[in-house]
Amino acid sequence: MKRQLIIFTLFFLAACSESIKPIDTAVEDQILYIGNSTEPQDLDPHIVTGVPESKVLMALLEGLVIRNPEGPNPLPGVAEDWTISRDGKTYIFNLRNDATWSNGDSVTANDFVYAWNRMLMPSLGSKYPDMLYDLVNAEEFNKGLITDFSKVGVKALDDFTLEVVLKNPAPYFLELLCHYTTRPVHQATIESFGDMDTAGSKWTRPGNFVGNGPFLLDRWELNKVIVVKKNPTYWNSSVVRLNAIHFFPVDNASREDLMFRSGQLHVTSTVPPEKVESYQVKYPQNIQIDPFYGTYYYRFNTQKAPFDNKLVRQALSLALNRTLIVEKVTKGGQDEAFSFTPPDPDTYFPPTTLEFNPEKARSLLEQAGLSDKPFSVDLLYNTSEGHQKLAQAIQQMWKTELDIDVILTNTDWKVYLSRQSIGDFQIARAGWIGDYIDPKSFLDMMVTGRGNNQTGWSNKEYDNLMIAAANSTSQEERYRNFYEAEKILIDEMPVIPIYTYTRIYMLHEQVQGWGDNLLDSRPYQFVYLEN
Repeated sequence: MKRQLIIFTLFFLAACSESIKPIDTAVEDQILYIGNSTEPQDLDPHIVTGVPESKVLMALLEGLVIRNPEGPNPLPGVAEDWTISRDGKTYIFNLRNDATWSNGDSVTANDFVYAWNRMLMPSLGSKYPDMLYDLVNAEEFNKGLITDFSKVGVKALDDFTLEVVLKNPAPYFLELLCHYTTRPVHQATIESFGDMDTAGSKWTRPGNFVGNGPFLLDRWELNKVIVVKKNPTYWNSSVVRLNAIHFFPVDNASREDLMFRSGQLHVTSTVPPEKVESYQVKYPQNIQIDPFYGTYYYRFNTQKAPFDNKLVRQALSLALNRTLIVEKVTKGGQDEAFSFTPPDPDTYFPPTTLEFNPEKARSLLEQAGLSDKPFSVDLLYNTSEGHQKLAQAIQQMWKTELDIDVILTNTDWKVYLSRQSIGDFQIARAGWIGDYIDPKSFLDMMVTGRGNNQTGWSNKEYDNLMIAAANSTSQEERYRNFYEAEKILIDEMPVIPIYTYTRIYMLHEQVQGWGDNLLDSRPYQFVYLEN
């Protein structure tokens, strides 16, 4: 009888513990649970390029300014204020003297000089050095044309005063500084695990990471969870209400959806496309469909035949029914992409020349000498139901309209990134979310040799137009150059724009202070939980 009682008690306790969901205690504990789509490649802000990485880095590091959750104008971060010269080229940032690293060291102007020097070092191999190309001599240093970093337009005037000098006025510059690539890194920590330009070292692991953001890196269990906890040394810690955030790398949309509905997540990274319509009726208080400044596209490896022929690239684009894709496949209020750059909400409307014309597509293949030569293509994408369903739909379109066999290759995030970086692909799915609200954030990445180009495509006229845009003296002139550059890009077709994003996700009612912005960039210090 005693043994039976013990067994029953253990069973009861187990059942009770299983019934307690993380959400049940989240408000009391102030722990936010986020679905983060996939396992981050790394947490080095000068190396990574993906959204999953940016979500975590938002918690761990803080730049000169931070994203405003309620509007377009950035808020003070490490810099408590700043001045801009009359010609718009010189910025003086006054750093607060109470900003510290998590080990207690002061955050100084030299930390930003060091970080930007590191990002621009050719030997580091950053994919994002062009983020700083607005600075005087930054591009020249990154390309090895000069080797003296003191000639680059960033200087510590003293411990708490940073001077930044631009080549030309950049109306988006403060917003650009919200991006994680421009945040400082802790020199002593970097160099205790390697040289300044060492990539992939252990400084980004728990116990080693020294940050200056509102949260600390507490735990990283590969393919399971990344846990960050409140940073007591953060200069504005009194406003931080969350005690911890758990980031779960869930690359299966159905599993993530189940985790949300079973009380394990506050926020999902996406919603299974087939459930969007029903959830708008069933869970109107939870499903979010937000505008999102981004484009989903396919990139060609233009160094591999037959994709070195623009006629082939154009044909594949013409054989895509974008209207059918957004209405029947993605189903989340997305718009067909008729250009690479999404329309600016207010001012910039790119050329819209893309169309669905299978007859013309077949004619172009004939001109390319491939109409009577059946061929297959390999389409690379990373693990995700959404990517897979779209790839399957496009596979069918290209087979139906062009009699092309498409081999679908699904890999995890790190392999997917690696294969593109070394050119080991024919066609790969891709997506780009603006780093700031400006056409330059999209068009600049396609300049010859840019780290995020990854197509092998190069066009001198395009490059010159982008230089002209950078040197323009008015917004109207900038936009004219962007417009002409984009016409070249669409004609040459190194990428196939497919649709412009919306941000579709589930958000629990407990989450407060989430805000809404076109870049889905959330400063977690303003987020809290409340019943």
